Amino acid sequence: MPKGLVRYQQSGQFHFVTFSCYGRQAYLGATSARELFERSLDTMRQRYHFIVAGYVVMPEHIHMLVGEPRTVLLSQPIQALKLSVAVQRWERPFWQPRYYDFNVYSEHKRVQKLKYMHHNPVKRGLAGQPSEWLWSSFNHWATGALGTVEIESQWTASRREAAFA
Repeated sequence: MPKGLVRYQQSGQFHFVTFSCYGRQAYLGATSARELFERSLDTMRQRYHFIVAGYVVMPEHIHMLVGEPRTVLLSQPIQALKLSVAVQRWERPFWQPRYYDFNVYSEHKRVQKLKYMHHNPVKRGLAGQPSEWLWSSFNHWATGALGTVEIESQWTASRREAAFA
């Protein structure tokens, strides 16, 4: 780990995670690449038992709001996620070697980070409104729609309760 970089893991908090394609190249610019990322994210969510509260796939970077895995440090599923995507793509190297991790310590910050993620495609001119960018958790939060990645939300909790009853 680089000198001066401190990660606060095993805190029980959500983490706002950002990582970028190598050299900020738009390796996730194609629909197929974004969909590959989503499939890999959900696979790692299941394998490492962590919660995904939100995400957005941009052409050259990713934002995620995730919970901590049950048995390993967050860095392990992030490494596995990045590797899963990289080995299925032809670009080399695919990812920058590190990631940014911000502990989300309050409900206010959680909502702030979700809004930031979901409005990122609009701010960048990729969509007119968040609902138009299909590679994010926005439509789930807005309507409860199921997507490739299971999002932990009130919608998901209601579905679980109904299935249990």
